[in-house]
Amino acid sequence: MDTMTATIDRVTAEQTTATTETPRQRAVRYLLAGTRLALGWIFLWAFLDKLFGLGIATESKNAWINGGSPTRGFLTFGVQGPFTDLYAAIAGATWADWLFMAGLVGIGVALLLGIGVRVAAVTGGLLLVLMWTAVLPPENNPVVDDHLVYTAVLAVLALVDAGDTWGFGRVWARVPIVRRLPWLR
Repeated sequence: MDTMTATIDRVTAEQTTATTETPRQRAVRYLLAGTRLALGWIFLWAFLDKLFGLGIATESKNAWINGGSPTRGFLTFGVQGPFTDLYAAIAGATWADWLFMAGLVGIGVALLLGIGVRVAAVTGGLLLVLMWTAVLPPENNPVVDDHLVYTAVLAVLALVDAGDTWGFGRVWARVPIVRRLPWLR
């Protein structure tokens, strides 16, 4: 009986939301869904380029599948500021390569599918803040750069359940473990 009542309440809430949504709210929902998809593609593209060396940021000879390291180049030559020695010490480490690549693909796929957006936002935000610390001070501003802006955008996407529009967020939210642990949403 409780399951049926919960289902009826959920359907009623969805119908009420659908009928009371203003054109402006709908536009914001679609804009945020498009932003989620764009950020998902940014993360997934970085993964694919580093994996296969597609020639945009990574040459084929330096591709991970050809024995290259996804972290060595940037952490050796691209880092500046107070954390240079820390990042140089982990440049090219197998664990760092695997963690970085798993993060890129996991965040990218989660954002593109609209599932686990909250987890993707936290892990993506952490990755981006770490990348921000690698380039302190940023090139075009003494404090803020695109890494921090993307981090804020990820937080917004998680807070508004942006995976529900043009994604599988609503379906994912009904999975039993996600219902028990809403932070997985």
